[in-house]
Amino acid sequence: MAAASTATGFRTWLQSHHFGWLTPRRMRALTIAAMSGAAIFSTIGFSGSTPPTHSASTQKVHATSGHR
Repeated sequence: MAAASTATGFRTWLQSHHFGWLTPRRMRALTIAAMSGAAIFSTIGFSGSTPPTHSASTQKVHATSGHR
């Protein structure tokens, strides 16, 4: 959702600056590219969890009772 908001903000920023080269056809192409890029980035670029580090996955904890 944040990626789509960023893409929409980018589109609005482009539109508000009235660039001479930005025709309606180019604006449509940029909008499609920004939304597609946002969708791809949000599904591939971010992960819901962090993989464990190598040292944490190989570390073993041993409980000692103090009695022998």
